Amino acid sequence: MKFNELEIKIKELKKKRQAIILAHNYQLPEVQDVADFRGDSLELSRIAAKTDAKVIVFCGVHFMAETASILCPDKKVIMPDINAGCPMANMITAADLKKLKAEHPGAIAVGYVNTSAQVKAELDVCCTSTNAVAVVNAFKTAKEIIFVPDKYLANFVSKQTARKLISWNGYCPTHVKILPEDIKREKRFHPEAKVMVHPECLPQVVDLADVVLSTGKMCKFAAETEAKELIVGTEVGLIYRLKQDNPKKEFYPASERAVCPNMKRTTQEKILWALEELKEEVKVADEIRQRAKLAIDKMLEIA
Repeated sequence: MKFNELEIKIKELKKKRQAIILAHNYQLPEVQDVADFRGDSLELSRIAAKTDAKVIVFCGVHFMAETASILCPDKKVIMPDINAGCPMANMITAADLKKLKAEHPGAIAVGYVNTSAQVKAELDVCCTSTNAVAVVNAFKTAKEIIFVPDKYLANFVSKQTARKLISWNGYCPTHVKILPEDIKREKRFHPEAKVMVHPECLPQVVDLADVVLSTGKMCKFAAETEAKELIVGTEVGLIYRLKQDNPKKEFYPASERAVCPNMKRTTQEKILWALEELKEEVKVADEIRQRAKLAIDKMLEIA
Protein backbone atom coordinates (compact mmCIF):
# COMPACT_ATOMS: atom_id res chain seq x y z
CA MET A 1 0.00 0.00 0.00
CA LYS A 2 1.40 3.39 -0.96
CA PHE A 3 1.58 6.18 1.58
CA ASN A 4 -0.97 8.28 -0.29
CA GLU A 5 -3.48 5.39 -0.10
CA LEU A 6 -2.72 5.03 3.60
CA GLU A 7 -3.25 8.73 4.14
CA ILE A 8 -6.66 8.59 2.42
CA LYS A 9 -7.72 5.64 4.62
CA ILE A 10 -6.47 7.39 7.76
CA LYS A 11 -8.39 10.54 6.85
CA GLU A 12 -11.62 8.58 6.26
CA LEU A 13 -11.31 6.59 9.47
CA LYS A 14 -10.36 9.67 11.48
CA LYS A 15 -13.59 11.34 10.40
CA LYS A 16 -15.64 8.22 11.21
CA ARG A 17 -14.07 7.93 14.68
CA GLN A 18 -14.31 11.70 15.39
CA ALA A 19 -10.60 11.55 16.08
CA ILE A 20 -7.67 13.93 15.95
CA ILE A 21 -4.05 12.95 15.38
CA LEU A 22 -1.37 14.64 17.50
CA ALA A 23 2.28 14.29 16.52
CA HIS A 24 5.24 15.35 18.60
CA ASN A 25 7.90 17.37 16.78
CA TYR A 26 10.29 14.38 16.82
CA GLN A 27 7.99 12.01 14.93
CA LEU A 28 8.79 10.60 11.47
CA PRO A 29 7.90 12.85 8.50
CA GLU A 30 5.17 10.41 7.39
CA VAL A 31 3.55 10.75 10.83
CA GLN A 32 3.82 14.54 10.90
CA ASP A 33 2.21 14.58 7.42
CA VAL A 34 -1.06 13.02 8.68
CA ALA A 35 -1.21 14.93 11.97
CA ASP A 36 -3.86 17.54 12.72
CA PHE A 37 -1.46 19.22 15.15
CA ARG A 38 2.32 19.08 15.70
CA GLY A 39 4.10 20.43 18.73
CA ASP A 40 5.53 19.91 22.22
CA SER A 41 3.91 17.30 24.44
CA LEU A 42 2.01 19.61 26.81
CA GLU A 43 1.08 22.00 24.00
CA LEU A 44 -0.55 19.09 22.11
CA SER A 45 -2.52 17.91 25.15
CA ARG A 46 -3.82 21.42 25.80
CA ILE A 47 -4.88 21.75 22.15
CA ALA A 48 -6.67 18.38 22.35
CA ALA A 49 -8.58 19.47 25.46
CA LYS A 50 -10.07 22.39 23.52
CA THR A 51 -11.35 20.25 20.63
CA ASP A 52 -14.63 18.33 20.44
CA ALA A 53 -12.83 15.17 19.25
CA LYS A 54 -13.89 11.96 20.97
CA VAL A 55 -10.65 10.11 20.21
CA ILE A 56 -7.05 11.36 20.49
CA VAL A 57 -4.40 9.44 18.58
CA PHE A 58 -1.18 10.49 20.32
CA CYS A 59 1.94 9.93 18.24
CA GLY A 60 4.65 10.38 20.81
CA VAL A 61 5.80 8.51 23.91
CA HIS A 62 3.84 7.10 26.84
CA PHE A 63 4.04 9.98 29.33
CA MET A 64 2.63 12.30 26.63
CA ALA A 65 -0.46 10.14 26.14
CA GLU A 66 -0.86 10.05 29.93
CA THR A 67 -0.77 13.86 30.02
CA ALA A 68 -3.49 13.94 27.35
CA SER A 69 -5.56 11.56 29.50
CA ILE A 70 -5.04 13.81 32.54
CA LEU A 71 -6.24 16.90 30.65
CA CYS A 72 -8.92 15.13 28.56
CA PRO A 73 -10.60 12.59 30.87
CA ASP A 74 -13.73 12.52 28.70
CA LYS A 75 -11.81 11.55 25.56
CA LYS A 76 -10.37 8.19 24.53
CA VAL A 77 -6.57 8.49 24.23
CA ILE A 78 -4.86 5.86 22.11
CA MET A 79 -1.24 5.25 21.13
CA PRO A 80 -0.31 3.68 17.78
CA ASP A 81 2.63 2.01 19.56
CA ILE A 82 2.10 1.43 23.28
CA ASN A 83 5.77 0.41 23.65
CA ALA A 84 7.03 3.89 22.77
CA GLY A 85 8.40 5.01 26.13
CA CYS A 86 10.69 7.74 27.39
CA PRO A 87 13.92 6.49 29.03
CA MET A 88 14.27 9.73 31.03
CA ALA A 89 10.71 9.52 32.36
CA ASN A 90 11.45 5.92 33.38
CA MET A 91 14.51 7.00 35.40
CA ILE A 92 12.34 8.12 38.33
CA THR A 93 9.37 6.44 40.02
CA ALA A 94 6.76 7.77 42.43
CA ALA A 95 8.52 5.79 45.19
CA ASP A 96 11.85 7.48 44.33
CA LEU A 97 10.25 10.91 44.55
CA LYS A 98 8.48 10.13 47.85
CA LYS A 99 11.83 9.07 49.33
CA LEU A 100 13.52 12.26 48.09
CA LYS A 101 10.71 14.38 49.56
CA ALA A 102 11.05 12.55 52.90
CA GLU A 103 14.78 13.39 52.92
CA HIS A 104 13.95 17.08 52.31
CA PRO A 105 10.78 17.84 54.30
CA GLY A 106 9.25 21.16 53.35
CA ALA A 107 10.97 21.29 49.95
CA ILE A 108 8.92 22.31 46.91
CA ALA A 109 8.86 19.41 44.43
CA VAL A 110 9.10 20.63 40.82
CA GLY A 111 8.93 18.07 38.05
CA TYR A 112 9.41 18.12 34.31
CA VAL A 113 6.38 17.06 32.25
CA ASN A 114 8.65 14.25 31.01
CA THR A 115 7.50 12.06 33.92
CA SER A 116 4.83 9.43 34.50
CA ALA A 117 1.38 10.34 35.81
CA GLN A 118 2.25 8.66 39.13
CA VAL A 119 5.28 10.93 39.53
CA LYS A 120 3.25 14.01 38.57
CA ALA A 121 0.76 13.07 41.31
CA GLU A 122 3.57 13.47 43.89
CA LEU A 123 4.70 16.90 42.63
CA ASP A 124 3.79 20.34 43.90
CA VAL A 125 4.13 21.76 40.40
CA CYS A 126 5.04 20.64 36.88
CA CYS A 127 7.20 22.54 34.41
CA THR A 128 8.20 22.38 30.77
CA SER A 129 11.56 23.19 29.22
CA THR A 130 9.98 26.51 28.17
CA ASN A 131 8.73 27.61 31.59
CA ALA A 132 11.04 25.80 34.05
CA VAL A 133 12.92 29.01 34.93
CA ALA A 134 9.68 30.94 35.56
CA VAL A 135 8.30 28.11 37.71
CA VAL A 136 11.40 27.96 39.93
CA ASN A 137 11.50 31.77 40.16
CA ALA A 138 7.93 31.69 41.48
CA PHE A 139 9.14 30.04 44.72
CA LYS A 140 11.51 32.74 45.96
CA THR A 141 10.80 32.04 49.64
CA ALA A 142 11.22 28.24 49.38
CA LYS A 143 14.23 27.07 51.37
CA GLU A 144 14.72 23.99 49.17
CA ILE A 145 13.51 23.06 45.70
CA ILE A 146 13.57 19.51 44.37
CA PHE A 147 13.84 19.32 40.57
CA VAL A 148 13.26 15.99 38.77
CA PRO A 149 14.17 14.04 36.71
CA ASP A 150 16.57 15.78 34.28
CA LYS A 151 19.85 16.84 35.89
CA TYR A 152 20.87 18.85 32.80
CA LEU A 153 17.65 20.85 32.70
CA ALA A 154 18.11 21.34 36.46
CA ASN A 155 21.65 22.62 35.84
CA PHE A 156 20.39 25.08 33.23
CA VAL A 157 17.56 26.31 35.48
CA SER A 158 19.93 26.61 38.45
CA LYS A 159 22.26 28.87 36.44
CA GLN A 160 19.36 31.00 35.16
CA THR A 161 17.75 31.44 38.58
CA ALA A 162 20.86 31.43 40.82
CA ARG A 163 19.13 28.77 42.93
CA LYS A 164 20.73 25.57 44.15
CA LEU A 165 18.36 22.78 43.20
CA ILE A 166 18.11 19.25 44.60
CA SER A 167 18.27 17.36 41.31
CA TRP A 168 17.81 13.74 40.29
CA ASN A 169 20.33 11.74 38.24
CA GLY A 170 18.11 11.54 35.16
CA TYR A 171 18.88 12.60 31.61
CA CYS A 172 17.76 12.20 27.99
CA PRO A 173 19.91 9.55 26.25
CA THR A 174 19.27 11.23 22.89
CA HIS A 175 20.29 14.76 23.85
CA VAL A 176 23.48 13.63 25.60
CA LYS A 177 24.67 12.22 22.26
CA ILE A 178 25.18 15.82 21.10
CA LEU A 179 28.74 16.75 22.05
CA PRO A 180 30.61 20.11 22.17
CA GLU A 181 32.78 18.87 19.27
CA ASP A 182 29.61 18.48 17.16
CA ILE A 183 28.68 22.14 17.65
CA LYS A 184 32.24 23.29 16.94
CA ARG A 185 32.41 21.17 13.78
CA GLU A 186 29.10 22.48 12.43
CA LYS A 187 30.19 26.06 13.22
CA ARG A 188 33.36 25.50 11.16
CA PHE A 189 31.23 24.30 8.24
CA HIS A 190 28.57 27.00 8.71
CA PRO A 191 30.22 30.03 10.36
CA GLU A 192 27.20 32.30 9.79
CA ALA A 193 24.71 29.89 11.35
CA LYS A 194 22.98 30.56 14.68
CA VAL A 195 23.17 27.69 17.17
CA MET A 196 19.99 26.71 19.02
CA VAL A 197 20.05 23.83 21.47
CA HIS A 198 17.64 22.15 23.86
CA PRO A 199 18.25 22.57 27.63
CA GLU A 200 18.34 18.76 27.98
CA CYS A 201 21.78 18.92 26.30
CA LEU A 202 25.07 18.68 28.19
CA PRO A 203 26.10 21.94 29.95
CA GLN A 204 29.20 22.18 27.71
CA VAL A 205 26.88 22.13 24.66
CA VAL A 206 24.49 24.68 26.19
CA ASP A 207 27.48 27.00 26.75
CA LEU A 208 28.20 27.03 22.99
CA ALA A 209 24.65 27.95 21.95
CA ASP A 210 23.31 31.30 20.82
CA VAL A 211 19.90 30.35 22.25
CA VAL A 212 18.67 27.55 24.52
CA LEU A 213 15.07 26.64 23.70
CA SER A 214 12.33 24.01 23.83
CA THR A 215 11.27 22.51 20.48
CA GLY A 216 8.22 24.79 20.36
CA LYS A 217 10.36 27.86 20.98
CA MET A 218 12.90 26.64 18.39
CA CYS A 219 10.11 26.68 15.78
CA LYS A 220 9.20 30.24 16.80
CA PHE A 221 12.84 31.42 16.84
CA ALA A 222 13.55 29.87 13.42
CA ALA A 223 10.59 31.74 11.93
CA GLU A 224 11.49 35.09 13.49
CA THR A 225 15.29 35.23 13.30
CA GLU A 226 17.01 37.02 10.44
CA ALA A 227 19.58 34.22 10.31
CA LYS A 228 19.33 32.15 7.13
CA GLU A 229 21.18 29.16 8.59
CA LEU A 230 20.62 27.40 11.92
CA ILE A 231 22.42 24.56 13.69
CA VAL A 232 19.83 22.52 15.57
CA GLY A 233 20.86 20.83 18.83
CA THR A 234 17.96 18.50 19.50
CA GLU A 235 16.42 15.27 18.19
CA VAL A 236 16.76 15.27 14.39
CA GLY A 237 13.01 14.85 13.78
CA LEU A 238 12.44 18.55 14.40
CA ILE A 239 14.37 19.47 11.26
CA TYR A 240 11.57 18.18 9.00
CA ARG A 241 9.10 20.62 10.53
CA LEU A 242 11.62 23.48 10.55
CA LYS A 243 12.31 23.03 6.83
CA GLN A 244 8.61 22.82 6.01
CA ASP A 245 7.81 25.98 7.97
CA ASN A 246 10.87 27.91 6.71
CA PRO A 247 11.65 26.74 3.14
CA LYS A 248 14.05 29.62 2.49
CA LYS A 249 16.29 28.78 5.46
CA GLU A 250 18.85 26.02 5.98
CA PHE A 251 18.90 23.76 9.04
CA TYR A 252 21.78 21.52 10.07
CA PRO A 253 21.53 18.86 12.78
CA ALA A 254 24.18 19.34 15.46
CA SER A 255 24.55 15.56 15.40
CA GLU A 256 23.02 12.91 13.16
CA ARG A 257 23.29 10.58 16.18
CA ALA A 258 20.59 12.49 18.08
CA VAL A 259 17.80 10.08 17.18
CA CYS A 260 15.22 8.87 19.69
CA PRO A 261 14.30 5.29 18.71
CA ASN A 262 11.08 5.47 20.73
CA MET A 263 9.92 8.55 18.83
CA LYS A 264 10.46 6.66 15.56
CA ARG A 265 8.30 3.64 16.49
CA THR A 266 5.08 5.16 15.17
CA THR A 267 4.28 4.75 11.46
CA GLN A 268 1.30 5.48 9.22
CA GLU A 269 0.37 1.78 9.27
CA LYS A 270 0.26 1.80 13.07
CA ILE A 271 -1.91 4.95 13.06
CA LEU A 272 -4.35 3.22 10.69
CA TRP A 273 -4.47 0.09 12.88
CA ALA A 274 -4.98 2.24 15.99
CA LEU A 275 -7.97 3.96 14.38
CA GLU A 276 -9.39 0.66 13.15
CA GLU A 277 -9.20 -1.07 16.53
CA LEU A 278 -9.19 1.99 18.84
CA LYS A 279 -6.11 0.54 20.57
CA GLU A 280 -3.97 0.83 22.64
CA GLU A 281 -5.82 3.02 25.12
CA VAL A 282 -3.93 5.03 27.74
CA LYS A 283 -6.14 5.86 30.71
CA VAL A 284 -4.92 7.43 33.95
CA ALA A 285 -6.80 6.28 37.06
CA ASP A 286 -8.97 9.09 38.43
CA GLU A 287 -7.26 9.36 41.84
CA ILE A 288 -3.84 9.75 40.18
CA ARG A 289 -5.29 11.96 37.45
CA GLN A 290 -6.76 14.51 39.85
CA ARG A 291 -3.54 14.85 41.86
CA ALA A 292 -1.39 15.05 38.72
CA LYS A 293 -3.71 17.70 37.28
CA LEU A 294 -3.18 19.88 40.36
CA ALA A 295 0.56 19.99 39.57
CA ILE A 296 -0.15 20.89 35.93
CA ASP A 297 -2.76 23.51 36.92
CA LYS A 298 -0.29 25.07 39.37
CA MET A 299 2.25 25.39 36.55
CA LEU A 300 -0.30 27.02 34.20
CA GLU A 301 -1.22 29.44 36.98
CA ILE A 302 2.46 30.48 37.32
CA ALA A 303 3.51 30.47 33.66
